[in-house]
Amino acid sequence: MTKPYLKPLAFAVSVALSLTACGKHEEAEQTAQAPAPATTAPAAAPAPKVFDVTELGDNGQACQDFNGFVNAKWVAANPIPNDRTRWGAFDKLAEDSLNTQHDIVDGAAKDAANAKAGSIEQKIGYLYASGMDEAAIEKAGFDPIKPKLDAIAALKNSKDVANYLTQSFAEGDMQVFQFGSGADFKNAKVQIAFTQEAGLGLPTKDYYLSDKYKDVRDAYVAYIAKALTLTGVADADAKKQADQVLAFETELAKASLAPVEMRDPANEYHFVSVKEADKITPHFSWDDFFKAQGVTIDKGFSLSQPKFMAEFDKLLAGAPVDQWQAYLRFHVIDDASPFLSKGFQDNKFEFYGKTLAGQPEQKPRWKRVLGGVNSSMGEALGQLYVAKVFTPEAKVRAKELVDNVRNALKARIENLDWMSDETKQKAIAKWNTFLPKIGYPDKWRDWSGLDVKQGDYYGNVMAAAKFNYQYDLSKVGKPTDRLEWGMTPQTVNAYYNPTDNTINFPAAILQPPFFYANGDDAINYGGIGAVIGHEASHGFDDQGSQFDGEGNNANWWTKADREKFDARTDKLVEQFNGYTPVPGQPDIHVNGKLTLGENIGDLGGLNSAYDALQMALKKNPQEAGEKIDGYTQDQRFFLNWARVWRGNIRDKQLVLQINTNEHAPASLRAIGAPSNMDSFASAFQCKPTDPMVRSGDKQVKIW
Repeated sequence: MTKPYLKPLAFAVSVALSLTACGKHEEAEQTAQAPAPATTAPAAAPAPKVFDVTELGDNGQACQDFNGFVNAKWVAANPIPNDRTRWGAFDKLAEDSLNTQHDIVDGAAKDAANAKAGSIEQKIGYLYASGMDEAAIEKAGFDPIKPKLDAIAALKNSKDVANYLTQSFAEGDMQVFQFGSGADFKNAKVQIAFTQEAGLGLPTKDYYLSDKYKDVRDAYVAYIAKALTLTGVADADAKKQADQVLAFETELAKASLAPVEMRDPANEYHFVSVKEADKITPHFSWDDFFKAQGVTIDKGFSLSQPKFMAEFDKLLAGAPVDQWQAYLRFHVIDDASPFLSKGFQDNKFEFYGKTLAGQPEQKPRWKRVLGGVNSSMGEALGQLYVAKVFTPEAKVRAKELVDNVRNALKARIENLDWMSDETKQKAIAKWNTFLPKIGYPDKWRDWSGLDVKQGDYYGNVMAAAKFNYQYDLSKVGKPTDRLEWGMTPQTVNAYYNPTDNTINFPAAILQPPFFYANGDDAINYGGIGAVIGHEASHGFDDQGSQFDGEGNNANWWTKADREKFDARTDKLVEQFNGYTPVPGQPDIHVNGKLTLGENIGDLGGLNSAYDALQMALKKNPQEAGEKIDGYTQDQRFFLNWARVWRGNIRDKQLVLQINTNEHAPASLRAIGAPSNMDSFASAFQCKPTDPMVRSGDKQVKIW
């Protein structure tokens, strides 16, 4: 189940592609061993410079457009590949991770028959090989989903629909809403069950309700109709059913939350007893549902968005059965399309890839299948990835940086001039309970309960979906495990979880340009140091600040301090509301409210990392006074921050990101936080009137 309260560093940089709605499953755990040193490689060419200053623009540009100064040359020389919607530092590193994973899964597929029976190497090998067997997949056509389509065709009434949904969930196939485990917002030491609204094929409710997205809706209806005809539905009937699907989803959309509303913790948690839930959805039995899922509910669970669930029940009671059939039929096809024959894959790409995101070409098959492996057995693949590429030395150096940046954040909290001592003590108490996790889990999951077969790609993906769903549900009623990870080691990202107060840094991000084992302090603190500070600062952003050090959604602020905090964050909202990054579309503004948490993370994180750099340089005065390639340590710090966010993005993808995602466009993250920092203006001798300097009432200072 998607957990919206997790706070990743960046938008859509995970190399694991979300191809199906999968949960997670529990098994006995294996102790994670430190990876062996990487295999000795042939002698290589001299390593490139840690930072290539020939990529920079004219020095006078730094105070005018810092992103352009650092990144414009690189962006001009590195066009977006046709199989991507963007290309930048994150994406290049993700591509490197994909290539490493490709080597792993390709080798596993070739050796699967000789691998130890039941080992993760064999399972991954069979899974990947089944996805690459195009001949078998083409021959099967849509046969793999015929049993589901037949079951939908047999539905006679609303009770049948409810039973179908209940049984589909039990197979790990979630429709209309999501269901899974999570920490109780009021007692975070215990895991409870959560429902969460879902069920829409378009990005947000506005895409259903706003006139400006009529063309998108028309394209969506055409996509639905084509998906249905691929399973033998006649053209006229397919168009009728497609219209029914859009009408059905429009009713769900009216009851759904907007992305900004979903950021409010009060909208992510609504604890009810089973009897109370039945009153909200009188036509859907939660007792029957929980029994089918094998879950025991004690005092209750979170029916997180009751308005949406009430609308679901209204449709269950009032929508014609044939409309439910059209909706369920389409979503079975849509969910399965990445794992079926070429016609289904191409149809899905035409709408979601080309129409919505502007991507010219599909990714090559091996990348798409690797996405399926990551969705199905991501942590198992991560275990093999870590053993291949991650060294113990990297983990030790990263921990040192984590400790230094965390200490800098603590000092900043202690020295705040706008916060009372009473609230500061609570903030420091929360800081004291931070748990940093670096590289990979201390314990690996046991995959022995998952049966992966040769030559059955769709069957394997669905078996993994059920396995992972059961793993997730098995946590309900058990203590929260703070050592568990919500990202795989091969993911180029990082995240903060407010419900267990952990900051998490997967192995794949602990590489250049974020982290250099032998790089100068300025580069490392401007890269991974700022990432560390960003995630730690999430503990004190507009959402994280509503959770205490134990992970509970509890108020630890005085009323006056909260008002001061809100006034400061309002200025950051105003700053980002003013950005219009889509070329030729000045009416499209960044949503400062939607991106507020990430922007607080950037500002607090960059300030904390800068302070940590100064502490490191005090211990090494020689390095502090040294220029490298003509640039000071302070300058190199900000140069690497901007380089991390370098990149280009297709206009359609940019619009989609602005409409749906809590991360501001990368080009704005390169300049947003530095423009509020006196240390940046000093480092580049900027004048108060320069565009990169926000002074006076416009300057934002929070943490």
